[in-house]
Amino acid sequence: MSDERGMASTSMIVFLAGAALGALVVALTTPKTGPQLRGDLKDLGIRMKDRLGKLRDHDRNTVEV
Repeated sequence: MSDERGMASTSMIVFLAGAALGALVVALTTPKTGPQLRGDLKDLGIRMKDRLGKLRDHDRNTVEV
């Protein structure tokens, strides 16, 4: 059972890393001014931090049950 959870967690981490990399590539290849790009990257970082926090909390709640 714990092996399945470990595999699911690893898959989720790989998926999120791929999504973050894809978002970064899109952000860097879109023609924008420097301040616009920095603002977009900052917003992306904040959203990813919030999303990872929610996933971490969900994972903790799942493990406690």
